[in-house]
Amino acid sequence: MIRRFVDRGAIVAAYVGIGMAVTMAISFLLVIPIGPAYVALSLPAGMVIGYYANARSARVRGEWRRILPNAGFTGVITGLTLAVLLLGTKALFFYGDSGYPDFNRRDANGAAVGETCVSGADCVYHRYVAAHAQDLANAGVTDAASFETVYWAEQWSAARLLFGATTGAGLFGGLLFGLAGPSKPALRPQGAAATT
Repeated sequence: MIRRFVDRGAIVAAYVGIGMAVTMAISFLLVIPIGPAYVALSLPAGMVIGYYANARSARVRGEWRRILPNAGFTGVITGLTLAVLLLGTKALFFYGDSGYPDFNRRDANGAAVGETCVSGADCVYHRYVAAHAQDLANAGVTDAASFETVYWAEQWSAARLLFGATTGAGLFGGLLFGLAGPSKPALRPQGAAATT
């Protein structure tokens, strides 16, 4: 059904986009958590995948009826994957936070040492209070429940930004292909099937 709207090469490119998103998530959400880099890289990732979808499909410049759907499809899939991985990673760390080593510590006899918190939102809230108490107060955050609401509103906003930016960049990559891509079909080996 999807092949009525996009080329087979674009479907393959969408899988490449998923792989690219996974690599970016591992690199910038898990190994070295740099959220702004993850968001910033969504733009060139979208442009590359939008261009690649049409190169993979052996399209030529000016074939707009297929170029833009190919680019839009791969941009949507890549952007959706980036957004889902962001939300999943944030949920993992948010709800899995045990508070250690700042909270919920025990001495050699098993007695509680220092402040305690309930695993999950409460521990994350306590960490933010320790580092950004005034910012939280300015935002009207007074407890773990209000913090959770504000926190997830920000994460959903970031996910929408990732999705929109990557999709738009994918379409821009398709536009670049349509204007500057090859002007005649790439030579195919004898007997090779067309990609549409």
